[in-house]
Amino acid sequence: MRDNDLRIAIVGAGIGGLSLALALRERGVQADVFEQAAELTEIGAAIALSANATREYARLGLVDELAAAATIPTELVYRHWEDGSRVAAHPVREGDAYVHRFGAPYFGIHRADLQRTLSTAFGTEHLHLGCRLTDMVRERDSVVLEFTSGRVERADVVVGADGVRSMVRRWVTGADDVVYSGTSAFRGIVPTAALPSLPDPHAIQFWMGPDAHLLHYAIGGAGESVNFFAVVEGPPVWPHDGSVAEVREDVPVESFRGWHPAVTEMIRAAESPVRWGLFTVRPLLRWSRGRIVVLGDAAHGMLPHQGQGANTSIEDAFALAALVAGARPGDDLEPVLTRFQALRRARTRAIQRSSRVTSSLLHLPDGPAARMRNAKMARFPEDFGWIHEHDVQQTLQASAPLHR
Repeated sequence: MRDNDLRIAIVGAGIGGLSLALALRERGVQADVFEQAAELTEIGAAIALSANATREYARLGLVDELAAAATIPTELVYRHWEDGSRVAAHPVREGDAYVHRFGAPYFGIHRADLQRTLSTAFGTEHLHLGCRLTDMVRERDSVVLEFTSGRVERADVVVGADGVRSMVRRWVTGADDVVYSGTSAFRGIVPTAALPSLPDPHAIQFWMGPDAHLLHYAIGGAGESVNFFAVVEGPPVWPHDGSVAEVREDVPVESFRGWHPAVTEMIRAAESPVRWGLFTVRPLLRWSRGRIVVLGDAAHGMLPHQGQGANTSIEDAFALAALVAGARPGDDLEPVLTRFQALRRARTRAIQRSSRVTSSLLHLPDGPAARMRNAKMARFPEDFGWIHEHDVQQTLQASAPLHR
């Protein structure tokens, strides 16, 4: 590394952290990624990558590799919780409707496959596993990072990509900032062949009902598995340490008693008696402090009901990479990080808010309010297209004259 190279330390090797490392490398900046886990493993879950993220991965030449491990949904379908009737539907793969509208593909992919693609592209030389951050010390033109192993590193910029329960964010804001949503979820991945009652198994589908909903979509190169996320109201207070708690084996299915057989069949097939508390991050007044900044879930952790947690993390990564790429170690970097916040905060807050409202809409009982909700779901491309059509690079170019 040359003396005039910017030293960037990324805390967290999840989707946002690895995306940032690759986006920086594309712009000629080498970052080091520090991950507390001893190996890169993702808990069995999947992710829906929408056009606002896949258009950025296309710039890195990763789309073909991701496509080989992913399924493109046939449609987006909303269904009635009990009889399974189609409330609203919109084509995705059919007629290439989604790509024609938004300019990039939509993928259902296992998180482990996505992380493996990103980590392989990044390599191992600058990926440091088993590094749990314990403290950061600000110096005049740098930050010292201290890890439990006794390792000490120095960086010009530290980026916290360490999730909803971010330690880096605690250092930036001085508070916890994590809020329990009052809802929780059961999740799982089930072989498609084990779901004989499921209509349209390759569609991305929401089953909407009183005080609960279930989202599922196919993953894998041939759509051989279905990932589901079943959300319920409660418990009113999360009584556990951490976000995950074991429950009795009958609790997941009992939470959806009386729902369509496809729903209960899917939950039963997963055999996963685990409840996930759904937590968000309260809107932050500041995303940075000195040369330390947060992105992704650490900055704006949100409910998953617009499928945008990871996608907005990817947006953050490519935006931040573009802003810091031209900096040098001795530069005053606070204005750069302030611009990053200004560029990203309004959009991510809007998606946070939309995800929260969507949670309530999906849980309406049958009746007039549900019928109004159904009419809104029929207008999904018009009402929510602004999320998917976002182009980070165009936004950067449009904002450049304002910040010169």
